[in-house]
Amino acid sequence: MGNAQNSPIQRREVHGSWGETRAALAFGVRVSPSGEKITHTSQVYDEKDYRRIRFVDRQKEVNENFTIDLIAEQPVNEVDNRVIACDGGGGALGHPKVYISLDKETKTGMCGYCGLQFKQHCH
Repeated sequence: MGNAQNSPIQRREVHGSWGETRAALAFGVRVSPSGEKITHTSQVYDEKDYRRIRFVDRQKEVNENFTIDLIAEQPVNEVDNRVIACDGGGGALGHPKVYISLDKETKTGMCGYCGLQFKQHCH
């Protein structure tokens, strides 16, 4: 196993909307042995790769806000019904409306488009 700096998955605490704390997986930016930042698609160039010419005398710019981390920080939405609709919110910036049937046992579900999580509120 690698050290925490090169580990692809780390755990961090996320604070919910009601003050509860839960653990969330944090993927974050990794660094290759040569010191190059690795992108969310695991892109890293070999030492003699001609594409490295773009990064002579400067560091590769990598967006450190990975979508998977941002979704993990979102609180679970509590809903009253077992079947809910999700359109991603934001009007035209959302996604096609999908209907999600929450699991009978755990009463939870997740949107396949945007990753938002839903849980049926206990009555």
